[in-house]
Amino acid sequence: MRTSVKKSLLAIAVSSVLVSPVVNATNGYFMHGVSTKEKGMAGAGAAFSQDALASATNPAGMAFVGERFDVGLAVFSPSPRSYTVTGTPVGPNPPPGPNTFINAVPGTEYESDSDFFFIPNIGYNWQIDETTTVGVAVYGNGGMNTDYPAAATPGGAGTFGDGDTGINLEQAFFNVSVANKISDKHAIGASVLLVGQKFSAEGLSNFAGFSVDPANLSSGKDDTAIGFGLKFGYQGEVSDGVRVGASYQSKVKMDEFDKYAGLFANGGNFDIPVTYTLGIAIEVGSSGMIVADIQEIKYSGVATVSNPISNLFLFCNPGDASGCLGGTNGAGFGWEDMTVYKIGYQVDVGSNTFRVGYSHADQPIPESEVFFNVLAPAVIEEHITLGWTMRVGDNQEFNISGMFAPENSVKGNNPLDGGSTQIEIEMSQWEVQAGWAWRY
Repeated sequence: MRTSVKKSLLAIAVSSVLVSPVVNATNGYFMHGVSTKEKGMAGAGAAFSQDALASATNPAGMAFVGERFDVGLAVFSPSPRSYTVTGTPVGPNPPPGPNTFINAVPGTEYESDSDFFFIPNIGYNWQIDETTTVGVAVYGNGGMNTDYPAAATPGGAGTFGDGDTGINLEQAFFNVSVANKISDKHAIGASVLLVGQKFSAEGLSNFAGFSVDPANLSSGKDDTAIGFGLKFGYQGEVSDGVRVGASYQSKVKMDEFDKYAGLFANGGNFDIPVTYTLGIAIEVGSSGMIVADIQEIKYSGVATVSNPISNLFLFCNPGDASGCLGGTNGAGFGWEDMTVYKIGYQVDVGSNTFRVGYSHADQPIPESEVFFNVLAPAVIEEHITLGWTMRVGDNQEFNISGMFAPENSVKGNNPLDGGSTQIEIEMSQWEVQAGWAWRY
């Protein structure tokens, strides 16, 4: 009976994750963390795993969490997501024209709609024997959404003169992990990742002259892709009260978005970049723990994300179309790699655990790349977090975390009008995630 109940709960929760939108943008388009406990410490946890979603950070940590079932739901608000144009536009008004390509009243801030998103997660860790565990976790790793209504722009023409404008990228990870204790205090682990993506874009048809495939540039229709990747990790106690951890996630090779073969480089390619994380955890007193991670996100390894807009001017002409949208070296968002520093502290007080955390990273968008990033203003640099666990009875927990990301902006010249106008993109965020856990 107990086994059938656990299977039913797992099936229901997995189904809810797979059918729910996962739209997030914190460290670039990656989430600042996955599990509720790690989110309470700004996502730090490579050296200190506490729940069945720990494999999203470090699969080796699953060897130390025991058999347990965790389910959670986040309410996420990336608001405002906005752009503002200043300066003197060149070309027809309202755009798009041959020079400006962006439709705005100078000095007016244009905000994206769709301010609230619900993000579920689920994990189960089976204790196979004294040294081996097998885990399953389903979660969102990241995404991006903008939705600029045409009615707010001059003449109702839309941001780029093609009506309602925006993109929607959603990702769901299905992570199957195995962890093994190689001694009482050290473990290694590995995960196989099955990833699903969904994407849509609208309001971009006026860029047809810059695309190798204008028919698959801006349909507004959903397209899906799947891919596979691997994750490896180590975690262990290297001296009394000091733990270290390390994990590496391979590039996740995704199918192409065929309906957007004229937008993304290499005919619709949108792989998920390599990431790796190093962590340390230090016991403080009898009930406290300081946890710190350094995470590297290699956006430079994905052409669609990292190729600069300048490729349109250098390699998009009758003799060489490689830099055109959808081309083999197609213009993209121009993102740089990110190094994210995370630190958190937790302390046990009776049947409760309290957490705080902070993370910092230089956002990935250079000033020269603001034009296309009106669609993806992922400029967040800081996260401030809180968390709380309340143990309920002998084997259950209630977990909650909160995150606030202060407003940040990037401003740069519009490369399509010679710098006569400047574009500023801006975002702030908050999130609350709650979860319940059963320990067996």
